[in-house]
Amino acid sequence: MAKKNSNNLFSKIIKGIWIAFLSMIILTIIGIFSVRINLFNLFGELPSYESMANPEAENDLSSVLISADGVELGKYYRFNRNQVTFDDLSPKLVQTLLSTEDIRFYEHSGIDPRGLFRALFGKLTFSFRGGGSTITMQLAENIFSTMTENQGLLYKIDFLRPFLIKIKEWIISIQLEKSFTKDEIMAMYFNTIFFGSNSYGINTAAATFFGTTPDSLNYQQSAMLVGMLNAPTKYNPISNPENAIKKRTEVLYNLYKYDFISRENFDSLKVLPLGVNYTAQDHITGPAPYFRSVIKPELIYWAKERGLDLFESGLRIYTTIDSRLQNYAEQAMTKHMKTLQKLFDAHWNGENPWRDEDGREIPDFLKTSIKKTERYRGLVAQYGRNSDSINIVLNTPYHMTVFAWDGEIDTLMSPMDSLKYYKNILQSGFMSMDPKTGQIKAWVGGIDFKYFQYDHVMQARRQPGSTFKPFVYTAAIDQGYSPCYMVEDAPVTFSIPGQIPPTYTPQNFNRKFTGEKMTLRQGMARSKNSVTAFVMKEMTNPETVVKYAKELGVENPLEAVPSLCLGTSDVSIYELIGAYASFINKGIYTKPYFITRIEDKNGNVIEVFPPRTREVLSEETAFLMTYMLMGATQETGGTALGLSSEVRMDNEVGAKTGTTQNGSDGWFVGLTKDLVSGVWTGGDERSIHFRASSGYAQGARMAMPVWDFYMQSVYADTVLNYKKGPFQRPIRPLSVEIDCAKYQNPELSDMDSVDVQQKIKKMDQNDIL
Repeated sequence: MAKKNSNNLFSKIIKGIWIAFLSMIILTIIGIFSVRINLFNLFGELPSYESMANPEAENDLSSVLISADGVELGKYYRFNRNQVTFDDLSPKLVQTLLSTEDIRFYEHSGIDPRGLFRALFGKLTFSFRGGGSTITMQLAENIFSTMTENQGLLYKIDFLRPFLIKIKEWIISIQLEKSFTKDEIMAMYFNTIFFGSNSYGINTAAATFFGTTPDSLNYQQSAMLVGMLNAPTKYNPISNPENAIKKRTEVLYNLYKYDFISRENFDSLKVLPLGVNYTAQDHITGPAPYFRSVIKPELIYWAKERGLDLFESGLRIYTTIDSRLQNYAEQAMTKHMKTLQKLFDAHWNGENPWRDEDGREIPDFLKTSIKKTERYRGLVAQYGRNSDSINIVLNTPYHMTVFAWDGEIDTLMSPMDSLKYYKNILQSGFMSMDPKTGQIKAWVGGIDFKYFQYDHVMQARRQPGSTFKPFVYTAAIDQGYSPCYMVEDAPVTFSIPGQIPPTYTPQNFNRKFTGEKMTLRQGMARSKNSVTAFVMKEMTNPETVVKYAKELGVENPLEAVPSLCLGTSDVSIYELIGAYASFINKGIYTKPYFITRIEDKNGNVIEVFPPRTREVLSEETAFLMTYMLMGATQETGGTALGLSSEVRMDNEVGAKTGTTQNGSDGWFVGLTKDLVSGVWTGGDERSIHFRASSGYAQGARMAMPVWDFYMQSVYADTVLNYKKGPFQRPIRPLSVEIDCAKYQNPELSDMDSVDVQQKIKKMDQNDIL
């Protein structure tokens, strides 16, 4: 009787188990169906079949900026990720992932029953025996964020939430397995995982932590990266190297466990150092960071207008920048500015360089400057405007890393000390363009983008000083005056009714007038303010000069006043170089541009950007202005005679130096037949500069060496194929004389001189060269 009862009991238990099992299957089917249709919005929406059939559309792609010579300049991204294919993956990397995350990946169809029951048993017995998620299920979460997005009403019930997430992952995984091969799923998985340090995807992670590519990863490198998957911060080799080594050992053991490596290999690999070669893949490092930063808003707007996202659409943006010229420009700036900063520091010898018009130190300069900073505004918001806590915080030292030309310095500084330190550092900007095409070839917006992110090419506008003078001379030359027109180095006074004083007399740089008679070309070559003032007053007028400057591409507001002849209205390097290029380009202004075309992620051209041009000068006037600019390197006393023989020999070079009042700004623009380039140098505050009496407070010393070093490198690079040579002459004969020696005769009387001037200005056609 007892035996019969026990058999009945056993039968009932077996029957109960089968009923429970069948019930679970039925409930699971009902649950999957309910989740699939999102019954009563209890479960949240699933991705569409289209999304699951094309998951990479859900996986954001960074847009890549490419140089004219095919070099990647940088990327725009929210998440630093770059796609790879399965063929780009090292077999050792694939084996490492399989041994740790999903050893039966190539056997199941997205759901691994053995792994699932193992994980369920671990949950019920409170003994962790590994997770039940396959690589495909993890990919579903990586792409479609099943844990956080499209949550239904039942997600609010804590104990149901994990099961609902798993059901969604099952459904998505099955669809993924139907749509893609195992190798494709493996590649997509590696493209979507996060490794910390803003590294999304294996391509970026390999470059960030080892300076290599995914196809070159060895076992120990692969083990470290795979070990980071579930806890990137905890197992980060930079911040937690001990944890990283322990985790790597666990992963290497899995490789041994599943016979991918031998015991001997395991024992030898586990004792190796991590071998990290960490290089952050960010927006700061890499070539042309200022360029990338400045054009980003324009690209964002362009993409938005077309329903695209710069950070997620995987655009390929082809630029005019030549990576080799960019490199030479950055090297030239570094070489000169490092030296100039040493001279500046020695010049002031511990004194503060912020000075008023009379050379006296500006009182409370730092107190005034700190109030313009975000830090100060934040402290005011935190403590109140008149709180003593603000001064306490601003004068309390703390650890920081600061810029220095010989390498970053880890130090203790208060915010006020830091402000003082950085205010003593000189800044610079450089741009180079092809005058015939309008393409910008190099763009260096500052000395170090990591510490000084303000761009001095397009964003900054400063007084150009004498580099504005060519606009004044252009207005005269275009009216028929010859470069040989004679002018006396004498005071020129403008009447300005209503102003106190009511007159304005520009002074020369050395505040002396020699009374010497010289040609317009000599006057511009020597940068004589008196000659430019004469041209402004007697040959043209401020309104006409403004008109020419605007036609030549200066967009910044210009004040039509007599002092404009000395460059008192602010302009940018970008505007100035675009204008000067018109002289080389036969009077055709081409707006400097930097994008040639943009393609989508599949290589389809979305838009091509042609140059925008307009004729602003005759070919003759353009050449005459080029000839005038050549005077700086050819005439006695020319301000660019200090250029190196490596650049000047067997070459025609046009140039213009510029220095503003008190030496606040140093400028240099250099022209060759193939490149027009310009430099600005100075303090970020106009009051910070060399003493005006020093020999350094002039464009030839502050800015010209950058251009000189740059062109030396350009000419030395035989691959670039930039050759020295003459400027192109106009096809038609000139209507004015440029051989000034014919008419320069010191024995002429004043009356004779006037007659000669008329002959020069309106020359008989028979005398044309």
